[in-house]
Amino acid sequence: MTDPDLTFAGATQLLGRITAQLGTQLSHVRLDGTRRPMSTPTLVAVAHGSRDPRALPAVHDLLDRVRELRPGLDVRLGHIELNAPLLPDTLAGLAPGGHAVLVPLLFGRGHHVTHDLPAAAAAAAALRTRVAAPLGPHPLLVEALYERLVEAGWTGAHGASRNTAVVLASAGSRAPESAADIRRTAALLAERLGVPVVAAYASAATPTVPEAVRALAARGRHRVAVASLFTAPGLFATRSAAQAPWIAAAPLAGHPALARLVLHRYDHALGTTRTPTPGRELAAA
Repeated sequence: MTDPDLTFAGATQLLGRITAQLGTQLSHVRLDGTRRPMSTPTLVAVAHGSRDPRALPAVHDLLDRVRELRPGLDVRLGHIELNAPLLPDTLAGLAPGGHAVLVPLLFGRGHHVTHDLPAAAAAAAALRTRVAAPLGPHPLLVEALYERLVEAGWTGAHGASRNTAVVLASAGSRAPESAADIRRTAALLAERLGVPVVAAYASAATPTVPEAVRALAARGRHRVAVASLFTAPGLFATRSAAQAPWIAAAPLAGHPALARLVLHRYDHALGTTRTPTPGRELAAA
């Protein structure tokens, strides 16, 4: 025979669950019966930072393009160093309990992406955060690199030349994962251009841009362009461009394809988890 007390307890638990679910559903409905809009996580673009006065306006230009593509999305900027606002200050300015996706304006899985950004996210304990993948490698990135080269003077005829090549200049990192990402971007750009593309670095890794130029010349490639795998003007971007024996492309900030890529990384980070969780988590590429 069924114990009436157990039956009553089960019914009470069931009623409690129904009440909780109903309360959650009603919280999404206004008093007039219309549904409240679901809060959209803030996109926090994370730039490295630079003492070059051209860098900050270039990054702002990129984020303006992101906002044009996604009206209504809260897009904010934080820097790792050298420029304000610094990333911790940007995160501190978000409402407690809010959601944020940190999108690195960086091109490989270097120390900043795998350590600094997750640490900053974890320190913002009042927020629910995700760290998106870096911007490279990706076909949209390759399209931006290609069009910057075209702006610098690259033509289809150069792709058919046996003495033409490209050096893909980037900041550099000691992390092997970052080097693999840059080499993969170089390989994708080589497919797009139809000429050899060699990854080179301004610091922390080899080959340098001059070393890459000499290696290509030894292979009979004497007309060498430099593609700029930098978000904005800065010391490394300027130095790399100055070492180009032929044409040098401009940094990528403000290019429409890069703005679309920022949003793609943001969307992908959100798509890999149904419910954002407190703390840090690096999204897949």
